[in-house]
Amino acid sequence: MTEEELIQKAQDGDKKALAELVKKYEQTVYNFSFKVCRNREFAENAMQETFMSMVKSIGQFSGKSKLSTWLYTVVSNHCLMQARSGKKARITDSIDDDEKFIDEKEISDWKVSPEKVTENNELKKILDEAIQKLAPEYRVVFLLRDAEGLSTEETGKILNLSVPAVKSRLHRARSFLRNELNERFKDE
Repeated sequence: MTEEELIQKAQDGDKKALAELVKKYEQTVYNFSFKVCRNREFAENAMQETFMSMVKSIGQFSGKSKLSTWLYTVVSNHCLMQARSGKKARITDSIDDDEKFIDEKEISDWKVSPEKVTENNELKKILDEAIQKLAPEYRVVFLLRDAEGLSTEETGKILNLSVPAVKSRLHRARSFLRNELNERFKDE
């Protein structure tokens, strides 16, 4: 069954179709919410709120965009609302923690030396720390564009921003990260 057919059935009240859509997007929504919220509990809450919103509002989904775009919009809003409400996440989890980001396509490559693995893990940790310092409004734009690979237009639709605003925030986020990384490596 195609996604469009599943959406139509869900809009007609088919609970199995709705469950299928949740199952299809569960990991994507959680991964993205964790990257934005920076905390397992907040990410799980944002994911639950996102799917609650989907269940309540699936009838209003017009199909003018992809369902994934609509879900990114909802989860971004939930994460940003949490950030604005002062619920600051402590630095407890890493953006690349394998427990939270299970990707069956990734299989260990034993050709890579332990030194390279250690070096890559250190670089990931440094980048993660820099991303964590971004304000949520900049972090979400950076993650949608550079981590999720969405276009400027898609990111603008998701966040209800103009294309110039997305470009501006992305530029500022990248500049901030570049400065953070330059500072970090300047001392080494």
